[in-house]
Amino acid sequence: MSETLTLEAEARDRAGKGASRALRRAGRVPAVIYGDKQEPVGIHVEERVLNKMLQTGHFMNSVVEIATGGKTIRTLPRDVQFNPVTDRPIHVDFLRIGANSAVTVSVPVRFVDEAKSPGIKKGGVLSWVRHEVEVSCPADAIPDDLVCSLAGVEIGESIHISKFQLPAGVKPVIADRDFTVATISAPTVAQADEAAPAEGE
Repeated sequence: MSETLTLEAEARDRAGKGASRALRRAGRVPAVIYGDKQEPVGIHVEERVLNKMLQTGHFMNSVVEIATGGKTIRTLPRDVQFNPVTDRPIHVDFLRIGANSAVTVSVPVRFVDEAKSPGIKKGGVLSWVRHEVEVSCPADAIPDDLVCSLAGVEIGESIHISKFQLPAGVKPVIADRDFTVATISAPTVAQADEAAPAEGE
């Protein structure tokens, strides 16, 4: 399960572009907390701390507990806007989540047991169709990744979502079909071309 992150924040007294620019010059990032049938709350967080969380690679599918105004608000990051020139974060949207909330998140997929795949042993290549799968799950049980074994998979076979062992309470958002996540493709054409005689030989 993804770890719960903790982020200190301060309330935003003023809104608008001028106020946001002033916060960014001070090393802060404007943000908003919304959802759960409550009024949005404007906050700002320390850019340095936010960057550390962004670098973990799983910020967007982690519960973030925001400490502000003497209370803690459980949230899920929904959007991070970046400066197109400097790539610095300039605004974050957090979705407020209740104690028993179900959330929709994109979770990375991971394959194991490549050495046990006859197709890969014959030179086949794992071709990814999806690197992430959107799932619905309890807010306090978001998986770090979805794992699938490649044991026994041959060249030409597709790996569907049904082959993944999903944790309890985790369901793919696409529920009307057994969609493909990856395939084992035949060796590349380039390898076959190397064995072909050159023109004129």
